[in-house]
Amino acid sequence: MRIDVLTIFPEMFDGVFSSSILGKARDKGIVQLNTVNFRDYSGNKHNTVDDYPYGGGGGMVLKAEPIFAAVEDLILPESKIKPRIILMCPQGETYTQKKAEELSAEEHLVLICGHYEGYDERIRRYLVTDELSIGDYVLTGGELPAMSVIDSVVRLLPGVLGNEQSAVTDSFSTGLLEYPHYTRPAKFRDWEVPEVLISGHHVNVEKWRRKESLLRTLERRPDLLEGRELSKEELGWVAAWQAEKRDKSIEK
Repeated sequence: MRIDVLTIFPEMFDGVFSSSILGKARDKGIVQLNTVNFRDYSGNKHNTVDDYPYGGGGGMVLKAEPIFAAVEDLILPESKIKPRIILMCPQGETYTQKKAEELSAEEHLVLICGHYEGYDERIRRYLVTDELSIGDYVLTGGELPAMSVIDSVVRLLPGVLGNEQSAVTDSFSTGLLEYPHYTRPAKFRDWEVPEVLISGHHVNVEKWRRKESLLRTLERRPDLLEGRELSKEELGWVAAWQAEKRDKSIEK
């Protein structure tokens, strides 16, 4: 996979691209990570990439010319691969694990990071294929959201993680939150690891994990269960959990 990031702050990505999982993936040749300073495509001696909005108003607007020029320079005319061109934007589709999985199947991604009041609308309408938001809050630019998207996509590529099962069982990958984890020692300050996890009975361990994953999702993110069909066994777990919760409420 090749990922290009258009930004006026390419230095922000130096540490991210060279460290941890992303750094290892790049060293292995699994992913090619590049930054492009679109000031280099401004077409004026002052390297200006923004201007005042037509009609007045506060803030500056990112100009169309440098963005189009930078993206077009990344795409070879003879290339048969059409990249997904992604605008990091608070108006975009809320980013999810499902979207990360979709993007991980692509061969070329181009992420555009804004840093002003907004984008010239022609960038949205005539250049990009996707608009993504990582949440309902405001950041000073698209760089941090782009890093989040890149990290979540690259870790899904074959050969990136040491254990391929890690990505499969992560929270949201199954539509549920991940089950609780424990490690040695088995007893710490009188808090013990659930007995089933040290029983060596793999079927029971798997059952416990499915149950805990479901109940943790029910408690913390019930919205993830909307429209999900539960098995008879899962419905029994939910009913028992709700009854226990009611009993505790009555005791108080």
